[in-house]
Amino acid sequence: MAIELFNQGGHVCLMFSHLGDEEGNAVQANQFLVIDGDQGAIIDPGGNTAYNELLLTIGRFFAPQKLSKILASHADPDIIASLDRWMTSTQAQLYISRLWERFAPHFCKPGKTKGRIVGIPDAGMRIPLGKSELIALPAHFMHAEGNFQFWDPVSQILFSGDLGVSLGTSAQAAERIESLGEHLPRMEAFHRRYMVSSKILRLWANMARQLPIRMIVPQHGAPMQGKAVGEFIEWVSDLSCGIDHMTQANYAVPA
Repeated sequence: MAIELFNQGGHVCLMFSHLGDEEGNAVQANQFLVIDGDQGAIIDPGGNTAYNELLLTIGRFFAPQKLSKILASHADPDIIASLDRWMTSTQAQLYISRLWERFAPHFCKPGKTKGRIVGIPDAGMRIPLGKSELIALPAHFMHAEGNFQFWDPVSQILFSGDLGVSLGTSAQAAERIESLGEHLPRMEAFHRRYMVSSKILRLWANMARQLPIRMIVPQHGAPMQGKAVGEFIEWVSDLSCGIDHMTQANYAVPA
């Protein structure tokens, strides 16, 4: 099932939250399609559990073989384990951090990614799409060393990768969050473990406040919109996490 996040003037943003392993053996994950005119980009296409249904579902809105770009926030299996199949079924280029551009080919048969990987520099970049663009924003150490989020200036949606994640079911992921309060129990433990430090989150929040963000859509869990956007930015800007909690007791030889 596709969830329409934005549709105006030939610019469309779709979210897919119900694909993959529904038996609880794999973490729930979202995939995204952004269309501008006759060009399309898929963001974080996911693993092999999602590929078949995602390909069929995308085909209802946009011819998959015409996809020009695959954008990967980082290189985890739930992000691009299906890369070999996308390299076969499309002529799209993969955009991924320069840190991971020589690791991504390990998901594919030899030679399949040759000339088709664009390494995103640490500072980010602007990625043309149709008459518009998607902006790769630095999100390093949230949680990967080379990590990017993708901001769409037309819809003002921030595709935030693992930042903003809430753990739950596909049905819960389809419900938009307007207020952060009751949502925090499904977010807090993840962020305290997977985000590297409060310093990184504070620096990210300073950057995010400079953008007009209408919606934050993570790779796992529900989109945040309305006042929840500002509430989330303020919450993470002062969150202790990751190495803030580490002591010598965490680095001891097992008994």
